[in-house]
Amino acid sequence: MSELGWKYHHLGIPTETSIPGERYLEEYGMYVSGFESSPYGIEWMRFEEGSPLSEIIQTLPHIAFEVDDLDREIKGKELIGEITSPMEGVRSAMIKENGAPIELIEFKRK
Repeated sequence: MSELGWKYHHLGIPTETSIPGERYLEEYGMYVSGFESSPYGIEWMRFEEGSPLSEIIQTLPHIAFEVDDLDREIKGKELIGEITSPMEGVRSAMIKENGAPIELIEFKRK
């Protein structure tokens, strides 16, 4: 991905198993765990019934990359859902590439 200027961030893997230390994200109806403790950026995602996130996100693993300009990177791409701001200073979007979900994340630089 170096030719795109993207930097690896994490690998999100859906699971139906409750994992110790998981954190609940009410807005997305999901639990996440593992990212903070994984040197490889493995993030487990467990979804509640009725989660507003797309089925493809809930059922397929996704890879996530940091990008400098989210708007530029998603131009002309097939979006899965809307651009979100999961926390202050962060914007993210999911795109579909070759049938697979890819998350692009932009961090506001100071």
